[in-house]
Amino acid sequence: MQTSDMSHLAIADLRAALGLLTRLPLPYPTATPRGAAAIWAYPVAGVIIGAMAGMVATLSLFLGLTPGVAAALTLAAQAMLTGAMHEDGLADSADGLWGGWDKARRLEIMKDSHIGSYGVLALILVTLARWSALSALLATGSHFGAIIAVAALSRAPMAVLMAWLPNARASGLSALVGRPTVKVAGLAVLIAVVVCLGLTGWQAFGMVLFVVIVTFGLGLIARAKIGGQTGDILGASQQLAEAAALCALAASLT
Repeated sequence: MQTSDMSHLAIADLRAALGLLTRLPLPYPTATPRGAAAIWAYPVAGVIIGAMAGMVATLSLFLGLTPGVAAALTLAAQAMLTGAMHEDGLADSADGLWGGWDKARRLEIMKDSHIGSYGVLALILVTLARWSALSALLATGSHFGAIIAVAALSRAPMAVLMAWLPNARASGLSALVGRPTVKVAGLAVLIAVVVCLGLTGWQAFGMVLFVVIVTFGLGLIARAKIGGQTGDILGASQQLAEAAALCALAASLT
């Protein structure tokens, strides 16, 4: 394949990733999205999301806002950029995985648009963890690259879970995208780790370790309770991975 063809393919894959993972007003793609083959671009989309969120954080601090307020605005900006789809997945996953007695009921709960007590608690606790760790990071003033690194790294678990676990239901967003090959998922992980290392240095090792732990744990729970993954599980993985990476960064500051 020629270099120009590969460049066009990479741009198309990135556009597909941004179209799926964000609410950015992108032009309608001229080529048919490649589905699971484009999943390698998820961490790259995270770089763009992280850069935008980092600018919000930087501007907030420049205007004299406290790190806590700046962290809240940064999280709000990310939610608006993504349409809060990952937060929605976290809430639905918590309700379904812990609110049902069998696979069918758990999947039914996860598909329901209403939120239950498990979902509310998951959103509160995970958002609180993200906010607390991000506030500590913003207080240091060295945050822009770290926010980008976290955004990229937290989107790699989605590729890993899609390659590792089968779709728990025949329909839904995850089933529509398809199951990536190990090679595609590995490329997503490689990109995320390289970005993380380049922007945070030695701190990346702790971030990667924390993310691996939460991803593996979520995968085992999802496989045991619903027999695989869904779009909600993938969204939950991003939120948990982001919280884990931010907590690892905050721990390295002490």
